[in-house]
Amino acid sequence: MSTTYEISEEAVPDVPLVFVSNQYLDELTSNIRSRPIPWDGYQKATLITQEELDLLKKVDKQSLEQLKVVMQKDAEKYADLYTNLLEKLSRIDTVQYILVLVSEMLSDEEQRVQYFHKVSEKDAELPFRIFLKLLNTEDEFVSLMSAKILTLLIVSAPKSLPFDLEEFYRWITLKLKSNNPNVCDLAVQILDSTLRVPGYRLKLWEAPQAIDALVNLLKVRNPTPQMQYQIIFCFWLLSFERAVSLDFNKKYDLIPTLINIAKGAIKEKIIRVIIGTFKNLVDKAPEANLPAMLVARLLNFCENLSSRKWSDNEIVEDIEFLKDQLQENFHSLSTFDEYASEISSGMLQWSPPHESDQFWKQNVTKLNDKDYELLRILARMLSQSSDNVVLAIAAHDLGQYVKYYPSGKKFLQEIGAKRRIMELMTHDDPEVRYRALIAVQKYMTHAW
Repeated sequence: MSTTYEISEEAVPDVPLVFVSNQYLDELTSNIRSRPIPWDGYQKATLITQEELDLLKKVDKQSLEQLKVVMQKDAEKYADLYTNLLEKLSRIDTVQYILVLVSEMLSDEEQRVQYFHKVSEKDAELPFRIFLKLLNTEDEFVSLMSAKILTLLIVSAPKSLPFDLEEFYRWITLKLKSNNPNVCDLAVQILDSTLRVPGYRLKLWEAPQAIDALVNLLKVRNPTPQMQYQIIFCFWLLSFERAVSLDFNKKYDLIPTLINIAKGAIKEKIIRVIIGTFKNLVDKAPEANLPAMLVARLLNFCENLSSRKWSDNEIVEDIEFLKDQLQENFHSLSTFDEYASEISSGMLQWSPPHESDQFWKQNVTKLNDKDYELLRILARMLSQSSDNVVLAIAAHDLGQYVKYYPSGKKFLQEIGAKRRIMELMTHDDPEVRYRALIAVQKYMTHAW
């Protein structure tokens, strides 16, 4: 499984550049390594040279100790050899075996990747071009092992990449959607390694469907605690970017999800990485995240956490930081700010503003701000939510809106809210039916 990283961005470079491994990949690798490859036949068919054959025999079926001795002397030769062989040979079993040799060469000593980067002095697209092509091979092992090797090349690249990283992220996105949990696990581990390079983060955030797939994996696919940790580690790394922190919760409603995961977490490292993520969100974009955190009751949770004993002092400091920030903003948060954050979070509950006539008299026109943003969210909830409490509150609030701002009826009709509320008058849940009926009565107080 993936290694455990320290929750400090400064500490990230101290861990291996890439740690991509699971039992599934290890078993495939072991099976392939045990197969015989007819190197002599390749030489007789002039597919490889005598010099290449001699080099291959020095590493073929050798112990890891023997490989280490060979690599200490001739690592640069083998980087050239493996690159050339992968360029000119196409038989799947042979390509599989060469990839195993490359992986063993790099797993033993990651710094040997520099010799593969030297290949680019002859051809700027090498060795990336080879592994990018192999990513899309139908053979699963070739695809996964190529991705593992490519990850190391990407995170250790001494200069800008000679290809668009979107191509790599497109492959990862596809694997995140796999029905094979081992493949999903490897894809997330690859992201854990890649995102440690700050320059690669926004590219992933902007990649089509990539974050959606990651969020779906966390929210819907019921991942193991280790997988939860790895996914949230990705989000922690992404949250160092202000552009990400600004939209983190607005786009994906992740703050309440992470709080719920932390509440149920047994392993300290999961809570640690979640708290670290929250700290980044407050550091980078407090205006976008503090109100949502307050609505999701993060302050109460942090107060509970601060009474526990932790093995890591850093988590204690982060919890205190969050508590201070949340307490300070709790007093400055207006009732409308709290209401707006609740609507934006999608976690509706019968909090005091909903049923306070004074609140609606004072704040109703604020729902028109930002091109009716809050009204559009409420209307969307009516159409998409399956939660009866959410439906009842959304119907109620739209009824309050037209009661205190009758000229807003036309807009609600344009976005389909009126029709949807009328449909809810026949809903199975009696509370939803009642709230919809009352809202329609408020609509009909003045002619449409």
